[in-house]
Amino acid sequence: MTTVEAAPLPPWVADNADGTYRNPVLHADWSDPDVIRVSDDFYLVASSFHRVPGLPILHSRDLVNWSIIGHALNRLEPEEAFRAPRHGCGVWAPAIRHHDGRYWIFYPDPDRGVFVVTATDPAGPWSRSHLLKPGRGLIDPCPLWDDDGSAYLVHAWAKSRAGFNNKLTCHRMSQDGTALLDAGRYVVDGDALPGYRTLEGPKFYRRDGWYWIFAPAGGVAHGWQSVFRSRHVFGPYEDRVVLAQGDTPVNGPHQGAWVTTARGQDWFLHFQDKGAYGRVVHLQPMRWVDGWPELGEPAGQPVLSYAKPDVAAGPLAAPATGDDFAGPGLGPQWAWAGNPQPGWWCLDPGRGLRLPCVLSDAAGDLRQLPNLLGQRLPAERFRATTTLRLTAALAGARAGLAVVGHSYAWIGLERTADGTALVHRAARAGESEVDAAVAQPLAGESVGVGVEVGPGGECRFLAAVGPEPLRPVGPPFTATARHWVGATLGLFATAPPAAGPGGAAEVGPLHVTGADT
Repeated sequence: MTTVEAAPLPPWVADNADGTYRNPVLHADWSDPDVIRVSDDFYLVASSFHRVPGLPILHSRDLVNWSIIGHALNRLEPEEAFRAPRHGCGVWAPAIRHHDGRYWIFYPDPDRGVFVVTATDPAGPWSRSHLLKPGRGLIDPCPLWDDDGSAYLVHAWAKSRAGFNNKLTCHRMSQDGTALLDAGRYVVDGDALPGYRTLEGPKFYRRDGWYWIFAPAGGVAHGWQSVFRSRHVFGPYEDRVVLAQGDTPVNGPHQGAWVTTARGQDWFLHFQDKGAYGRVVHLQPMRWVDGWPELGEPAGQPVLSYAKPDVAAGPLAAPATGDDFAGPGLGPQWAWAGNPQPGWWCLDPGRGLRLPCVLSDAAGDLRQLPNLLGQRLPAERFRATTTLRLTAALAGARAGLAVVGHSYAWIGLERTADGTALVHRAARAGESEVDAAVAQPLAGESVGVGVEVGPGGECRFLAAVGPEPLRPVGPPFTATARHWVGATLGLFATAPPAAGPGGAAEVGPLHVTGADT
């Protein structure tokens, strides 16, 4: 009898397979999560900032096991503005709702205003974005369709663009979500609340005759989650802190969504800022006591492990990471650092992913390279490996596997006047790239490369020539975050303009496993 070997588990699985789960339920940079339930399905949307495609959509049946089902934005606008990476810009915290038979996502571009996209299927296709309210500094929008047929929109403010923050503004909105009907007014002024700073990320709800605004304050790294309630949509609102770090290692905890299962259980998802790993997503039990929500256990503190939601059991799942590049397209985990251009990639049957060496003035700085094909770091500990080959490249062309944030490092191949060499290079924040290990000339053009990532974002880059096993190359490198996002695990192929056209990297299947696999 033939024995079938089980597929390796993803680097991080939150389901303990015993009726409990561990936090974070998503140990990757699914920042600013908002979640809804439609029938027995849960859908999560996250901010994506400068990454393309934007507005990733995740699906779950139990709030613990998640998979990526698509994106709501294929490109970022204006087209020319996002041809190069615009770190810290693009798509900030969105809100997703299901209303009138459609799915709606309201999202901000802090430099342009608040936009709306809609779809009849959350997997897409999604409509072209509609500019609901132009302006700088408008962030974190969330709609509310009330029982009496009226509609509203609440949003926060970014001090970097508007010159102020710590306030929440509410507008009347048309039922079709295409226009705001008034100039809006402040409904919560954080400056008038003792100890409040950086109030943002509001989510708008209605329950038992009360209007509820869930909103964090205090900043992403050291803040807390508050809830505001009022009998009237425009206030006055009273407040209560409902979730804080307490005695746990979960700093923040910040900005998320209240969702109720089909059986009436209440849950709250929020993020925790984990530096190089980005904003990872936690799931908290929620209950109502004396007219207010209580989150976590004991009340007001995040749980590290808990009984799963009372819903039908499903298979263990986690967002995709590795990719066999067998087609017909790239896996949904991938995103570019800028709007992709024709010819940046193709899938070559039997040979994997082909990345042409795109000529770029940013060839010497991966932080500015638009054709960096990347994904989120998928766990605190993991190992990523692949093979690389440079074909017909002129001197200066290079390709590799990288970990990119404010600092970055990569391992791969570079074509020199003497042939192809295995190189390992790194750049500290604000500094230029330098050699991290001595270049090794290659007789052939193919090499195995990899990276092992451990606690604290410590990376060890790996390489193997020919049949040799992968071995560490150079000193350890500590990954760092970028503007509002975690570090990126990326692939690239590029050359300086002086190198002239020609050349490509052939990338074999990317395997991403737990670090001890």
